[in-house]
This record gives sequence, structure tokens and C-alpha cells, in this order.
Amino acid sequence: MDENEIGRILVDAAIYIHRSLGPGLMESVYEAVLARELTKRGLDIERQVQVPIKFDGELYEEGFRADLIINKKVIVELKSVEKVNASHKKQTLTYLRLTGMKLGFLLNFGEALMKDGITRTINGQL
Repeated sequence: MDENEIGRILVDAAIYIHRSLGPGLMESVYEAVLARELTKRGLDIERQVQVPIKFDGELYEEGFRADLIINKKVIVELKSVEKVNASHKKQTLTYLRLTGMKLGFLLNFGEALMKDGITRTINGQL
């Protein structure tokens, strides 16, 4: 399964969950429910993954923590805020660059409509 197929399943699941639960819950709730829904749809999900980073020839275990990594190919950052800002979008791109992954999603469950809370980010070409 390639990144684009994973992305389609992810977006469909996020919309389904948002329509069912609505906005306003904590990120951790959406993370748990989304991880379970994606697992039911046949994807391999890792939650709260500690991702080390290399800088200046040294490895730092304290890099960052990815909310979700799907099939070791797609990284997902979850928010539950009124509006995402530019720093949230930059965060997703930085995570992609540091992991070498090509596709990431910033999902904001705080939006009134989930379609307005989906930001797809590409690192390089897909």
C-alpha cells in the first residue's frame, strides 16, 4: 500500500470520526479513536512514537514524539484547536524531513467541518 492509499483511508476515517463525535474533545481522545479505526481498516498504527534526531553528527533521543505513524510511511500530527497556524504546518514538514517520510497530515479536529481541518504535506515527490 502506498502513501496516497494510506492517506485516502486516513482522511475517510478522520471525517467519519469527526461526524460521529464532533469537535471539541481533547487530542488524546481523537488519537485513540482514530488509531483504533485505522487498525480496523487494516493499517499498522504506532502511537506516540519517540523519534530521535541527528544533529551535527550526534544522535538525540529527545527528538520529538509523533502522534501517529501509519505503516511506517505516513506521519500524522493531531490538533484540537479553533484554528491551526503556520507553526503547526511547519511542524509537520519538519517531522517529515527529520524522518525521511514523504507524506504527512495535520488533522485539526477542532474545526466545525473536518474537511477544513485537513492539511496534507509532502516532503519531496510522491
